[in-house]
Amino acid sequence: PKMKEDHCLHATLLCLGVLCYSHALTTERLSHARPSLHGHHEKGKEGQVLHRSKRGWVWNQFFVIEEYTGPDPVLVGRLHSDIDSGDGNIKYILSGEGAGIIFVIDDKSGNIHATKTLDREERAQYTLTAQAVDRNTNRPLEPPSEFIVKVQDINDNPPEFLHENYHANVPERSNVGTSVIQVTASDADDPTYGNSAKLVYSILEGQPYFSVEAQTGIIRTALPNMDREAKEEYHVVIQAKDMGGHMGGLSGTTKVTITLTDVNDNPPKFPQSVYQMSVSEAAVPGEEVGRVKAKDPDIGENGLVAYSIIDGDGMDMFEITTDYETQEGVVKLKKTLDYETKKSYSLKVEAANVHIDPKFISNGPFKDTVTVKIAVEDADEPPVFLKPSYIFEVQENAASGTVVGKVHAKDPDAANSAIRYSIDRHTDLERYFVINAEDGNIKTIKALDREEMAWHNISVFAVEVHKQHQEAKVPVAIKVVDVNDNAPKFAAAYEAFVCENARSNQQFITISADDKDDSANGPRFIFSLPPEIIHNPNFTLRDNRDNTASVLVRREGFSRQKQDLYLLPIVISDGGVPPLSSTNTLTIRVCGCDGSGSLLSCNAEAYILNAGLSTGALIAILACIVILLVIVVLFVTLKRQKKEPLIVFEEEDVRENIITYDDEGGGEEDTEAFDIATLQNPDGINGFMPRKDIKPEYQYLPRPGLRPAPNSVDVDDFINTRIQEADNDPTAPPYDSIQIYGYEGRGSVAGSLSSLESATTDSDLDYDYLQNWGPRFKKLADLYGSKDTFDDDS
Repeated sequence: PKMKEDHCLHATLLCLGVLCYSHALTTERLSHARPSLHGHHEKGKEGQVLHRSKRGWVWNQFFVIEEYTGPDPVLVGRLHSDIDSGDGNIKYILSGEGAGIIFVIDDKSGNIHATKTLDREERAQYTLTAQAVDRNTNRPLEPPSEFIVKVQDINDNPPEFLHENYHANVPERSNVGTSVIQVTASDADDPTYGNSAKLVYSILEGQPYFSVEAQTGIIRTALPNMDREAKEEYHVVIQAKDMGGHMGGLSGTTKVTITLTDVNDNPPKFPQSVYQMSVSEAAVPGEEVGRVKAKDPDIGENGLVAYSIIDGDGMDMFEITTDYETQEGVVKLKKTLDYETKKSYSLKVEAANVHIDPKFISNGPFKDTVTVKIAVEDADEPPVFLKPSYIFEVQENAASGTVVGKVHAKDPDAANSAIRYSIDRHTDLERYFVINAEDGNIKTIKALDREEMAWHNISVFAVEVHKQHQEAKVPVAIKVVDVNDNAPKFAAAYEAFVCENARSNQQFITISADDKDDSANGPRFIFSLPPEIIHNPNFTLRDNRDNTASVLVRREGFSRQKQDLYLLPIVISDGGVPPLSSTNTLTIRVCGCDGSGSLLSCNAEAYILNAGLSTGALIAILACIVILLVIVVLFVTLKRQKKEPLIVFEEEDVRENIITYDDEGGGEEDTEAFDIATLQNPDGINGFMPRKDIKPEYQYLPRPGLRPAPNSVDVDDFINTRIQEADNDPTAPPYDSIQIYGYEGRGSVAGSLSSLESATTDSDLDYDYLQNWGPRFKKLADLYGSKDTFDDDS
């Protein structure tokens, strides 16, 4: 109940508000009436004086129409005070926004005019202040009061859209009424006054495909099953008109580009029912045979097609993959083909969409099939061996010409050409085998030894007789079968030691044997003594039956003085067929031992040599040292006693052979390039000799303190003296290395290497020896040795 009372109260207040608003509008329309500042005094009934309260300005706001273009200023309104008696003593003053610029007042009558054209969209209202003052004293007669001048709107602004062009997408085959995009326009006019800003939308272009809601501007599809493959893009023009769309309203337009997006509504389709392809039988697996393509007008993932082989006699021989860049099915070879076996194949290929839209499943099936016929082309193939590899066996030591085995190859082509066989000699460098070129029989040409090489791996070539470039190669492994051709021997070089005090039947060594033959012809080994010494009094042999044997002492008491070395022959037999045996000799030394059986001394030097040097060796070393010292002393003594002058007579002066190599002399026989006698020239000793190449400007006198050297001085000291003089000579220019190279000498032992002065010609030389230099010089021999041939031809 209380809520109901509140609703009633709200409704009553709303009605009162509406009435007050209507009264205010009426007052606005009467604003041109004269307002009064003061109330009039009136008399009531019974002579009672009634005082009407002062209302002040009897006005609320003024209105002026925007965009007024008349010749005279627009009268906005009139101000009047109740105390104005019309004698002109009251002056009206106007201040505030636009006072004196836009709005002016007649200070006598109070009329307000607008002197400029107003635009509501720039400014909707102005607030002004009015006051009445005494004209003479400017004393306010009334308190100032504010009022508002509102600019009344007219329809002077057309609607404008937010964008000049719109772009929108909508899936193809959308239902009618599917929302595409909403366009919005705005109007600068006053939406609260009249219909100047009331907009209505309509479509000018784009029918009958699309429609627009008049009030909201939402564009919707108007036709069903619009197909992107038929038309993908539409241009729509939308108009927005004010005044509620009535006559005289202003309008604006915008363009909307609508694109239909793709959906998977089309199945793939092969343009033909049969594809013809061919492939050579020589093609290798993985090689491309051909391509098929199913056309799907859809795009993107909706147009993706996957290919597969679903039937046909070539399903095992061929495969198909999808090239997603070109949307093609690539048929490839899966296995090797043989023209002679099968000449053609047939495949049934299916193309299906990868992504299917459930909305359009009724349009299916979204796949298509096609028949692919593949013809196999004959190719010139190389011979083919019946086996990929061969393994043969042959006994070692077999006679030359023994047949090892036979390989066989055939020409797979229809011509069935004859085959020739050969062995790759890179695999049989020792030439153990030979093959019959016609029938492929492999034979030995040397005796084979299993102990040297148990397996021989060779390669055999097969080529067509009339087409040598067509060849095949097959590996052949030949096993050399062992025969018992090696007798067993000691496994090592045994040497036994027996103590002088050895006891009877005491074991002192265990021996074993080794056989190069295979295990079938080797162990088990049988050890025995030769029949002639089986009853010898010194040693006996025991076969351990594990391929080893033990040697035992038969008697006691051995003496090194009587006999320190025994040689025991031992016979070793193998288990081959037929068995082989060999006699091996065991060396036994008699040694001295302690009570525990440990060796003390033996005649074998390897076991008794002292770690140090013997007395005889030390004496020999000391003697060598003494002899060396004596030789050194004699050499030093002779050296000190030898006195010979370093400067000899001219006829004994061997230094005449000294040759300087800084001048270009006349060769090996030219010994005149430098004369050592210059060093002994008295003139050169007693003073400075001027240079022969360039004469100095003045002579350099010897400095005091440097005395001339006599003839007997050492050459080394003399040269050092001259070097010191040259280094300290300030007048000596650096001409020490200047030489004359115009003369090269004569009579050199070495002959000239130049061919310019040769007196012989090519015709004088015999190049027949080039024929004996081998194949590397064959070309050179043909060039220089063919002259006689040319002469004969001419």
